[in-house]
Amino acid sequence: MPRYSALAVRLSLLYLALGFTFGALLLANKGIPFLPILWTLLPAHIEILIFGWVIQLAFGVAFWILPRFSEGGRGNNNLFITSVVSVNLGIWFVVVGSYISPFLVFLGRLMEIIAGFFFLLHAWGRIKPTGQ
Repeated sequence: MPRYSALAVRLSLLYLALGFTFGALLLANKGIPFLPILWTLLPAHIEILIFGWVIQLAFGVAFWILPRFSEGGRGNNNLFITSVVSVNLGIWFVVVGSYISPFLVFLGRLMEIIAGFFFLLHAWGRIKPTGQ
């Protein structure tokens, strides 16, 4: 597995652990209400699992598994790095912004869109029919 893929997959697994921890707290609080303020973790729980775990895992695995170019490379690694950095910044802007500022949520969503765009730029040339 390439180093950048390993980084993205490891980050996604950290988000999985954090998201599952938030989910366990929410579920326990639903069964035996002990701290009603825990329900404010629900948006963070969703954001962390969808963007932190699922999307980032998809980025990391796709970087690794998509066909290489004929020269043997995976293309412009900086585009991939930019997508990983952008999605991580976006996640934390949305999570923090959901508690303090709608503008931070907007910036976070914008960062996530930028991450998708840079990943698309990186991967587009590697997606082709077999033998071309």
